Amino acid sequence: MLKLPGLIDPHVHLREPGQTHKEDWDSGTSAALAGGVTVLLAMPNTRPPIFDAATLNLALAAAKAKARCDYAQFLGAGPGNAEWGRHKALPLRAAGLKMYLDSTFGELRLDDMTLWQQHFQTWPRDLPIVAHSESRSMAAVILMAAIYDRPVHIAHISLKEEVLLIKAAKEKGIKVTCEVCPHHLFLTKDDIPPSPLHPSPNGRGDGGEGRLSVRPRLATKEDVDVLWANLDVIDCFATDHAPHTLAEKDGENPPPGFPGVETMLPLLFTAVSDGRLTIDQIIEKSVINPRKIFSLPKQPETWVEVDENARYELHAADLHSRCGWTPFEGWQVRGRVRRVTLRGREAFKDGRALVKPGYGRNVRE
Repeated sequence: MLKLPGLIDPHVHLREPGQTHKEDWDSGTSAALAGGVTVLLAMPNTRPPIFDAATLNLALAAAKAKARCDYAQFLGAGPGNAEWGRHKALPLRAAGLKMYLDSTFGELRLDDMTLWQQHFQTWPRDLPIVAHSESRSMAAVILMAAIYDRPVHIAHISLKEEVLLIKAAKEKGIKVTCEVCPHHLFLTKDDIPPSPLHPSPNGRGDGGEGRLSVRPRLATKEDVDVLWANLDVIDCFATDHAPHTLAEKDGENPPPGFPGVETMLPLLFTAVSDGRLTIDQIIEKSVINPRKIFSLPKQPETWVEVDENARYELHAADLHSRCGWTPFEGWQVRGRVRRVTLRGREAFKDGRALVKPGYGRNVRE
C-alpha cells in the first residue's frame, strides 16, 4: 500500500440546502472519503445561496449533523452583500469568498465590474477570494488582483489562453493561483456521447447539452494538451464535483456539471502509471498548495492508503454519490483507495465509510 496524506478538494458542490435529491453532506462526504479526500470546501450556490449569516448557519448546521470528513463552507459574493469590512466575524467562519463572474446557474452572478471592485475592497485581505471567471473575464479579475494587490484564486481553468495568461501574470508577480479539474484534463468536447434526447448530427456531443454539459465547457484536444504541458503553472487539482441525476442530465434543459470527488484520485494515478504525472505532484497540488492557499490546518493522524497497482473499471453503481452516474463510466483506471484514517480513526475501508455522519469537523472553528 502507498500511504498519502489526506487530500484536500477545494471545489465541491454538495447541493444542501435545496437539492438533496442530487447530493447532501452525508452522501457527498462519503464519496469524498472513498476518493481519499479528508477536507473539502463547499461552494455557496445552493438554494438558497449561502451569502449571509443566516444562510451560512443553515449550511453549517447541515454539515455539522451529516459530514463524515472535514470541511469548510464558502460565502457567495452577491450584488448587495459587499459590506464585509463591517462584519469580519462572518468571513472568518467561511472557507473564503466565491465570486461568480461568468455563466452560472444561480442567484450569485456579478455582471457589473463595479460590484467586483466592492468585494475586492471590502473582503478581508488575509482571506481567500475564488473567482469563477473564464477567458476575458478571467483576464479582468487578474487585473483586479493587480490593482488591489491582493491574491485571487481562479477556479477550474480549461483553456490554453487561460493557463498561458496565468503563467504570464505569475511571471509579473501578480498574486494569482489556479486549479484544474480532472474532467478538463482527461476529456475533450468530443469524448462524451450525447444524451438520448439531444443527439447531434455527427453522433458525438454538441458541446452544450445532456451528459456533455459542464461549466466551463469541455475544450479541445489542443487546450487539454497545453494544460498538461503547463502543470507547473497550475496550483491545485479540484473536482468541481457538481452532481445532478441522470434524469436531469438526459431531460429537457439539462443542468451543467459532473460528479467527480470519488474519481479524481484513480484518474490521477492512471496518469502516474502513464508517465504524465508524479506522486509528488499529486501531493503538491492536492495537499500542500491548497492548504497554503486557503490557510487550512494540518490534520493530525490522517492518511490515505492506496493500492497503486490495482486495475479496475469505474462504474457508477460502485460509487457513493447520490446522483448515480459518472462521465467516466467504464474507464480503466489504476489506484484504489483501500483505507482512510481521519484524525486517528479508521474512516473508510474497502468501499465502506466507517465513521458516522457528524464526525467531520469544520476546519474554520
